[in-house]
Amino acid sequence: MNRNLISTIALMLIFTVACKNDPKDTTIATAKTEEIKSEMKKKEVVYQVFTRLFGNTNTTNKPWGTLEENGVGKFNDFTDKALSEIKDLGVTHIWYTGVPHHDVITDYTKYGISNDDPDIVKGRAGSPYAVKDYYNVNPDLAENVENRLQEFEALIERTHKAGLKVITDIVPNHVARNYQSLTNPEGTSDFGEEDDKTITYSVNNNFYYNPGEAFEVPVWKNDYQPLGGENHPLADSKFDEVPAKWTGNGSRASQPDMYDWYETVKVNYGISPEGKKDFDELPEGFENEDYKKHYEFWKDKTVPSSWVKFKDIALYWTAKGVDGFRFDMAEMVPVEFWSYMNSHIKMKNPDAFLLAEVYQPHLYRDYIKKGKMDYLYDKVQLYDTLKHVMQGHGKTDHIPPILDELSDIEHHMLHFLENHDEQRIASPDFAGDALKGKPAMVVSATSTTAPTMVYFGQEFGEPGAEDLGFGDPTRTTIFDYGSVPSMVRWVNNKNFDGGQSTKEELELRDFYKRLLNFTINSSALMGNYQDIHLYNQQNTEWYNDKVLSFVRWSDDEQLIMVSNFNAQNTYGFELQLPEDLVNQLKLQDGEYKVEDQLYNTYSSTLKVENGKAQVRIDIKPLESFILRIEKE
Repeated sequence: MNRNLISTIALMLIFTVACKNDPKDTTIATAKTEEIKSEMKKKEVVYQVFTRLFGNTNTTNKPWGTLEENGVGKFNDFTDKALSEIKDLGVTHIWYTGVPHHDVITDYTKYGISNDDPDIVKGRAGSPYAVKDYYNVNPDLAENVENRLQEFEALIERTHKAGLKVITDIVPNHVARNYQSLTNPEGTSDFGEEDDKTITYSVNNNFYYNPGEAFEVPVWKNDYQPLGGENHPLADSKFDEVPAKWTGNGSRASQPDMYDWYETVKVNYGISPEGKKDFDELPEGFENEDYKKHYEFWKDKTVPSSWVKFKDIALYWTAKGVDGFRFDMAEMVPVEFWSYMNSHIKMKNPDAFLLAEVYQPHLYRDYIKKGKMDYLYDKVQLYDTLKHVMQGHGKTDHIPPILDELSDIEHHMLHFLENHDEQRIASPDFAGDALKGKPAMVVSATSTTAPTMVYFGQEFGEPGAEDLGFGDPTRTTIFDYGSVPSMVRWVNNKNFDGGQSTKEELELRDFYKRLLNFTINSSALMGNYQDIHLYNQQNTEWYNDKVLSFVRWSDDEQLIMVSNFNAQNTYGFELQLPEDLVNQLKLQDGEYKVEDQLYNTYSSTLKVENGKAQVRIDIKPLESFILRIEKE
């Protein structure tokens, strides 16, 4: 969903108490630690796919169209062939977005599923972050609704067979206003089922309440009407909720604003309205302990009810073969809960892939070290900076300081250029041209040891131009029924072979395939890093702030990375390597061939003399080189 970060930050003052970060270890000379070297053998690549859109080949795309009119993708669209093609793109993990059963405006009452009210649902297909039943899956995605859970379990099995790992969503901060699980395992109860609703707050209440007040539907603005104004029996500006619950983004009003997350309710993690934590805190220095110690710490502690519920949900899906989770708006939930939750997950699956959405850099180290997250979005630093450079008004000079500032946690900062919340690169409000994403993608994928994420359709230059209802053009809708034109062409009537793709789409996909496959097989990209950009800015004629360069190396591979972000100009210069780097690379005086590893069409000569090195670079607009230093 679109985020209002200002309200989020304000809310964090109440719901999250940030612990003082330890100073960053400035003695780290490279973005690589011995621990990571020993544990990680290759980079990981996550392919995020919006599950209901992937296999839908219906091209009607009517605004506010129904499932019957616009169609919907299914679990079964991820055939062995489709998964094989995704794997061959250079992918290690697939994040199936929108799997948990969330609110939808499609009638499934004959299957015992209650109808959802358009007054508290965004779009017709519904927000994937308004989860209605955590113990089942979205009925839209099943060929046979009664067997929807079994169909997803079969997809997990197919995905594993293809050599891919499975990631799904958990949304810990909020649930749908009408949460109701039909398939709770024995011994579990629904969120709010055991709450004392006569009081605003109790440590074991799952929600916050406004006793004596009824929920009121927001006042719609700017001519907005649910379902585009369609006459619907439940679209009556009423929703029965007494007493009113606090809304997902923290609004305490019984009538939230239409720009609040009104479709959801805030989950209570044992933090009082005044900000008091009614649970144990981690001892000083515990950020240095591993997940096993964190698990032991919580074993004899009484924790709030909501903690237990979400832990049980995570372990339920882990037992079904889900290999990891993407945690929505993790920063709105106290870090102690994450210590509890993630240590339980890791005890069941030490290799679980745990990715969190955190947008406040001062919280990064707490959520990684104390919360035991594997990875966080590198959004507000690297992504935002790359976006500005791609748009033509940012400087590459700003990138090396970001990588330096995050060097102690670089492995944990997942890189991306697109996801379901962000604008498509090819959209006019972003870069207007998918090719402008190529140098940024090389930098994003090769500058650190962290995983890379690609959003489905990104590899085809999908512009997200459709206006399908609630969602905004420039972003592929997550709220509406519809299809993604570039994906429809590649899916090609379920052949998954690009048979209808344009020449430009196939060329761009080939670039992504070359790059991603190189990254997951390169030892250097799990090794050392050194910036040479700022050095060349000061010492190299014709080198400028639309170019970026750095070096990556391991014991058996040495790479020089050069990217040109300028869409018009070719640059030629003698790229220089500083003397200290020449020593680290153990380069002797002489000449070394360097050859590009992306297309193998560019080579040059690295000349080393008296401990100094330089290599001639002639680089075209939006071109990138991954130059391997060849040693005899």
